Amino acid sequence: MAESAEQVHARVLQHAPDARLPMPPLGEWDVFPWEVRDGQVVPRAVRPPAPERLREGEDPARPCSSCAGFDPERVVWEDERWVLTRTAAPTGLPLVLMLHTRDHLDMGDLDDDLASELGRITNRVVRIVSALDGIGRVHVNRWGDGGSHFHQWFFARTEGLPGVLGSYAVEWDAVLPPGPEDVWRADLHAVATKLANWGGTARA
Repeated sequence: MAESAEQVHARVLQHAPDARLPMPPLGEWDVFPWEVRDGQVVPRAVRPPAPERLREGEDPARPCSSCAGFDPERVVWEDERWVLTRTAAPTGLPLVLMLHTRDHLDMGDLDDDLASELGRITNRVVRIVSALDGIGRVHVNRWGDGGSHFHQWFFARTEGLPGVLGSYAVEWDAVLPPGPEDVWRADLHAVATKLANWGGTARA
């Protein structure tokens, strides 16, 4: 059972009595779109055109880490075609999961059978995580600019935190202090065992 909004807010106040948490490292990323100028938050300047950067798995200097093998400690559930993994440790949101193809494929490479499986597994993960106590909604996101091996994110947000909504829930995951590990592991176990009802093996 994920923490309640009241528990999360109390944890925030332990770290910052005024409830204003420090800026996480994502503010230093070159793709972060905002900066402070003259005391105001404004969009960064749009950089001039440049060649597309090679992704992990395309760049000889950055071989595909997924093809090298998934860390067994981070595998939540798997079958012969898919692997569901977790973050290395609890983060600000109750659960952050990632679904990968076992084979090195990109989104547009999925055949009709794999695409159908993706839809079914995605729906199952969303239903399972949404049913956990304390979860307000599960956001499903797919970005393909970092790695060329298919991966899709699931971000479960806390129910009842008014500012932690929509696409900004992803940024809040980096801002909020991590939740308790025992609660996180119990929720991971619930997801793994329920997903295994349709096949595959629970690992969490």
